[in-house]
Amino acid sequence: MLPIAIDVMSGDHEPREYVDGALRALADDRELRAQLVGDLRLLETALARLPAGLRGRIQIVPASQVVAMHDKPREAIRHKKDSSMRLAVDRVHSGEAGACVSAGNTGALTAIAHFVLGMLPGVERAAIISTIPAAHGHTHMLDLGANTKATPEQLRQFAFMGAIIARDVHGVATPRIGLLNIGEEDIKGHEVVQAAHALLGASGLNYVGFVEGDDIFSGDVDVVVTDGFTGNVALKTMEGVAGLIADRLRREFRASWPDRLAGLLARPVLRRTAAGLDPRRYNGACMVGLAGIVVKSHGRAEGVAFARAIGTAALAARRGLTGHIAQALRAEGATT
Repeated sequence: MLPIAIDVMSGDHEPREYVDGALRALADDRELRAQLVGDLRLLETALARLPAGLRGRIQIVPASQVVAMHDKPREAIRHKKDSSMRLAVDRVHSGEAGACVSAGNTGALTAIAHFVLGMLPGVERAAIISTIPAAHGHTHMLDLGANTKATPEQLRQFAFMGAIIARDVHGVATPRIGLLNIGEEDIKGHEVVQAAHALLGASGLNYVGFVEGDDIFSGDVDVVVTDGFTGNVALKTMEGVAGLIADRLRREFRASWPDRLAGLLARPVLRRTAAGLDPRRYNGACMVGLAGIVVKSHGRAEGVAFARAIGTAALAARRGLTGHIAQALRAEGATT
């Protein structure tokens, strides 16, 4: 497998946190090779004392610029051609890397990826897809922030790509597709979701109809489709609720000595539950529809979570995600 190009400069943390995540990923996957893209001096210092075997699987790609979280996408494309983000995407385009990972500015990453890699035939816009913990394991959800608006046709394309990933990467034989709406009734929703509903109904996909927010976790659907604005709000809401519940449980179990004792007795169950719902396990969202693999990590991801995003990129590269989507789109074009 080609190495994974990793932007270690972009995001809310210091670069060393992302370097740590990359080293964790390399330790977890002995076949993985990495290209760390960033400040040359910083990376040479960070890697100086690594064992020879591990150091031999890492290549440093120097970058003199960084795309900041407040940078506008157009400015990032025009004026930051030597940024760690741009160079990581460039490595995928040149064939020197099998995928790239960045925790940086979502708008800039989306724009750079569109500009450098382009889209697969039959796809108008890339969408960010990730897994969400659910009763049956997890639900795939897209778009999670690449496009604040989406046309009915783009939502149909998102559904098709989500079904391919659920089937070919995660082994769901016949993925059930739901379109996120304010109600399950056919009359609910604005004109865009109504038009997308009609397209999906005639698409040949296993489309189950409109779903509501609580259906994301129910296990009754495998892929939830929405625009990036709604998807990103839903994702951040989930993260906030998970944090609130965890904080409330910690406080309640520390309120008194009987509560502390109850907490000790419940600790094994709580640990298993927390591990299953830990947002770090689900970090790393593929930008599907591009002519190359780009994985967006959460900007606040620390080392453990960033390592998961790198693992997601490696899995997508090993499974030939771009080729799977392109082949399926060609097959769809031949039958429609």
